[in-house]
Amino acid sequence: MPDSVAVSRETGTDPRPWFQVHLFVCTNRRPDGHRRGSCAARGSEPLRDYMKARAKELGIPGIRVNSAGCLDRCEFGPVMVIYPEGIWYRAETREDIDEILQTHVIGHGRVHRLMLTEADLPPGKG
Repeated sequence: MPDSVAVSRETGTDPRPWFQVHLFVCTNRRPDGHRRGSCAARGSEPLRDYMKARAKELGIPGIRVNSAGCLDRCEFGPVMVIYPEGIWYRAETREDIDEILQTHVIGHGRVHRLMLTEADLPPGKG
């Protein structure tokens, strides 16, 4: 058992996060013609694959890029959320992915033009 786990169990504190950056990309696919659409139909799967490969190329330590089921912001897809910050983005191109990796993940900034905020609610959810 790693020392940090033993210490956290003994002290009741949370263990260190397994990843420094955990990025979830919606890859949910709805039937063609669905009124809300889906991130997969808008190209999220190849964008996720590109992000995984690009993060590895850049040598970003402590990052994990995962597929997620529906994140319930389908109308804005493809969408992703980055933890631990809980920042949501809409990314449509490889250039968007590069900007998110460089500015948010490496530079600890924000890509404001791609961010989804509390004002970006799907129709009927406000």
